[in-house]
Amino acid sequence: MQRFMITDNSDIVRKVGKRILSELDFLVSEASNAGEALQRCQAELPEYLIVDSGMEGALDLIAAIRAMEGGKDVKIYYCVIEADLKKLMAGKRAGATDFLLKPFDRKILTAVFGNRAIAA
Repeated sequence: MQRFMITDNSDIVRKVGKRILSELDFLVSEASNAGEALQRCQAELPEYLIVDSGMEGALDLIAAIRAMEGGKDVKIYYCVIEADLKKLMAGKRAGATDFLLKPFDRKILTAVFGNRAIAA
């Protein structure tokens, strides 16, 4: 089972994402801030990570994970509220693999991650 972490300040976003991704057969953990996410990643890197762009330290978290041993293999999704080119480019420079628009729902998460859970 592949590991997935959702890092977001919002309890609701984390809970909804966890429920949907768990149904897609991911082992999902949550972090409410960048420090907590980094600590969990140092203990065990997930295969997938969603990082909320509005969270303090989001870009530093992405860069720190990329610098870890095995960190280049983590698929990091930078989660944005709107398609702001400046914010998207900052996420890409920090090392984000791809982007998700927020708020996400079952249809979006299933479309993006559904086949990946099955392929593992």
